[in-house]
Amino acid sequence: MRDRKGKNRLVFVVSWTAVFLWMAIIFYLSAQVATQSDELSQGIAEKLFSVIAKAFPWLSGEYIQANFIVRKSAHFLSYLMMGLLTMNALRRSGVKGLRLVAIAIVICVLYAISDEVHQLFVPGRSGQIKDVLIDSGGAIVGTVFHRLFERRG
Repeated sequence: MRDRKGKNRLVFVVSWTAVFLWMAIIFYLSAQVATQSDELSQGIAEKLFSVIAKAFPWLSGEYIQANFIVRKSAHFLSYLMMGLLTMNALRRSGVKGLRLVAIAIVICVLYAISDEVHQLFVPGRSGQIKDVLIDSGGAIVGTVFHRLFERRG
């Protein structure tokens, strides 16, 4: 009995640590000045664009569009992951049912809002409502995925 409580406590701590580490990563990336952030996404976009051009030579498009897609996909995917991690941590905390989903989404959306406000104070960056909406969409998809696979398990 004692080992089970200890294991549950460890899983609880690890689950919430993962959420807070993920939040720290998002914060770190948001704290990058505009030139650093743009260099990172441009580097990814260049690699993505070269792979797409080789795989689908008939497709043409502007590199800027690839950079835009990379930047917005990063928003969506980072909050999808945050939704998954938050759902897991809340479930380990004993939260159940639709309350679990609602609390996870609220946590993620509030963090997305705070992230965009944070960017208002970073040189060259700006807080954008559309980014909060993209982040929120990713969080919702992450929570729904977690809920679907949780029920199957």
